[in-house]
Amino acid sequence: MPPVIELRDVWKTYRMSGVEVHALRGLSLTVEQGEFLSLRGPSGSGKSTAMHLIGCLDLPSRGKVLLKGKDIAQLPESSLARIRGKTIGFVFQQFNLIPTLSALDNVCLPMLFQGVSREKREQRGRSLLERMSLSDRLRHLPAELSGGQLQRVAIARALANDPEVILADEPTGNLDSATGKSVLELIGNLHREDGKTIILVTHDQEIARYAKREEYILDGRLR
Repeated sequence: MPPVIELRDVWKTYRMSGVEVHALRGLSLTVEQGEFLSLRGPSGSGKSTAMHLIGCLDLPSRGKVLLKGKDIAQLPESSLARIRGKTIGFVFQQFNLIPTLSALDNVCLPMLFQGVSREKREQRGRSLLERMSLSDRLRHLPAELSGGQLQRVAIARALANDPEVILADEPTGNLDSATGKSVLELIGNLHREDGKTIILVTHDQEIARYAKREEYILDGRLR
């Protein structure tokens, strides 16, 4: 079985004011199914660029990104979006919930894009929010929820299509320490109890230690 995600000698280069800026410089990384990996690095290290490539949200300038053995650069965008939507669930620092949709509708949205019927979407959405202890917040808008509740809605949304991989980008960045710890424990449970592959992107060494394996990125390379 191929790794769930593999980066092979990946470079990402941007041209800014006529100057080439290398955000990634030959990054190679393999993530096996069922791993709990943290990718840690300071601001400007390339970890955000790496996250976008690991999540198949961007294409490399050089090198290859393989999603379950398939080179994402060779896939039509429609096929890539479908595979990515079923394989990877995203949790972001800014939550990225749609403000005009209820908690339940936010969780159901990824399933809509995968063609799941409305009845099944709502059934799974309710179940996921109940698991997050949010059964009394189904119809609340994001503006009516606390930071911890918003992140739990975001985690439920990430689980909507039952992905193999959860990619969490600074998931505690907008939370107080106690709430952040509860969110990290919840993410850890997804690894221990559900067997999810977890990729945790962070600048914080203490948070990175929640993972079973830690990689450090600096100047666009693993150190």
